[in-house]
Amino acid sequence: MDPEDFFNSRPTGWLGEHWAWALDVPLLEELRRGPLTDRTDLEVGLALTRLLHEDFTAYGTGGGERMNNDSVVVAIKAHRAVLERLGLEPPRLPFRNFSSFYDYWRRQGMSGGGGWAARRECMEGLFGPSRDVLEEIEEAEYEAQFRKSTTGRFKNLIFAAVGPKPKIVLRDAVNNDVEIVENAENCLVFDHQLPPNGLTWSQMVTWWAELHQVPAVGIDSAHQLYARLFASLDSGPEQILFRTYCSRYGHAQGPDTPALIPQVYLHSDPYTRRTPGHTPTLPRQRMDFLLLTPDRSRIVIEVDGIHHYADSQRNASPRLYAEMVAEDRRLRLSGYDIYRFGGHEFTQPDITAKLDTFFDELLLRHKRPGT
Repeated sequence: MDPEDFFNSRPTGWLGEHWAWALDVPLLEELRRGPLTDRTDLEVGLALTRLLHEDFTAYGTGGGERMNNDSVVVAIKAHRAVLERLGLEPPRLPFRNFSSFYDYWRRQGMSGGGGWAARRECMEGLFGPSRDVLEEIEEAEYEAQFRKSTTGRFKNLIFAAVGPKPKIVLRDAVNNDVEIVENAENCLVFDHQLPPNGLTWSQMVTWWAELHQVPAVGIDSAHQLYARLFASLDSGPEQILFRTYCSRYGHAQGPDTPALIPQVYLHSDPYTRRTPGHTPTLPRQRMDFLLLTPDRSRIVIEVDGIHHYADSQRNASPRLYAEMVAEDRRLRLSGYDIYRFGGHEFTQPDITAKLDTFFDELLLRHKRPGT
């Protein structure tokens, strides 16, 4: 959350060449009564601390503060309430607004030569400790996300196979190196280092451009990558889900949205399935979609057709269902989040709206802490 989020801005002037800042007083009053529904007190408290620090510093130096003498009082009260809910002691300000701050710095000898530097130092002394504590808490919560994340280390993604599926073997059991020994040309392999904030569409486009030695700028590479990923989807519901996600986030939300990666191989079990008398040990070799989000979550999205719960005669199969939920449990214990859609949902007229709402809420939940 940024300090600007506490304002409503609007263009002013004959040609709209200037912007006027108006503090969102109802929002600040709501914060005095209790936490917001879509923001944590931690991120609100940090943004409010920065706002007060910046505006009082601006008022005491070159000007350019965004609040006025009355609205800054509301911000101070909201700031105090938020920090108290967090169990922190709010700064003890020896003034209540800009006017009394002016009187204060004159009494304290912070006028004349060196006054600006003295007033900056004063603001750092008042708001800096709260900011530092909040940033430490934020970083601790961010690191806690990592400790609760998936087991194992990301090495590569094998995905988007078109045609015969790849045959994968473990080439080096010590280093956990895998090799595709057959049909490698039918799939894609992302082997770049995974960035700390997940895997975004822009990073995928950069990888694609390097792979094919084409420019990463512009839209051609992005369109080529989209077409290649879409070609790996052979069911109508999967195509609807992929198209809806990319349409909603590919342009309007910018390139830093997590990439929706289709047909990702979890593992390969090419032998036990063909050996008479052996039960397959790895029921699910491939997930429908994977998101690697900014909070380092690995999110699996599955679109369940009838083959997930019925046999070839379209009769309900308790065995198939049991295999599916057992594999879900294994993945969850490994740290994956799993979300399922039933194929029937994609026959309904409201499916696009339902997908939009789902992805909006999902990405909000899995954003990087503090953003």
